[in-house]
Amino acid sequence: MQLLHIDSSILGANSASRQLTAEAVQAWTAVHPDTRVDYLDLAVDTPPHLSAQALGFRTGQEAATEEERRQNAISEQLVRQFLAADVIVIGAPFYNFGINTQLRAWIDRVLQPGRTFRYTASGPEGLAGGKKVIVVSTRGGVYSTSDAGRANEHQEGYLKTIFGFVGIRDVEFVRAEGLGMGEAARAAGLAQAQADIARIVAGAPETAQEAAAV
Repeated sequence: MQLLHIDSSILGANSASRQLTAEAVQAWTAVHPDTRVDYLDLAVDTPPHLSAQALGFRTGQEAATEEERRQNAISEQLVRQFLAADVIVIGAPFYNFGINTQLRAWIDRVLQPGRTFRYTASGPEGLAGGKKVIVVSTRGGVYSTSDAGRANEHQEGYLKTIFGFVGIRDVEFVRAEGLGMGEAARAAGLAQAQADIARIVAGAPETAQEAAAV
């Protein structure tokens, strides 16, 4: 089994999402000791944002310049790594009501026509199914427990859409909320996230309250 561990927080050692993704990977490998782990730090190795020179993989046109070949090689490395994974653990800190630009740059590279999805006469078809994705979301406030909070949260729905588009239906979220609301709230948020990690790794179903909060 191949697990791809992705961090994207810009906070380094001070990052709660990095702490929790490490704990999730450790918990997973304890249960599945045959797991091989590949690591990608998007804050350190951020893929260049899409440009005209980076669109070759979307058009199917052969690279005509050295820069186009370089950009295509970046995209190829990332999509191969993505397709090789059976399980993907993603650290997704909540920046400005959504995901950060580092994670978005990775998404733009791995959504490749003919590789991770294709268009058919009946609509788009995902080509990367059969994977499990665990998204670790860390948030300064609390967004999952009220209508107003959910209306301002543009992270989970987006990521579900992205992974669903490429055929991945098994997407679970670990939420650490209230991290900026004082020490007690931070401790409670981290404890809830750690409980979610344990539940997901053990394969237990969500509680009715957790399912309603999605």
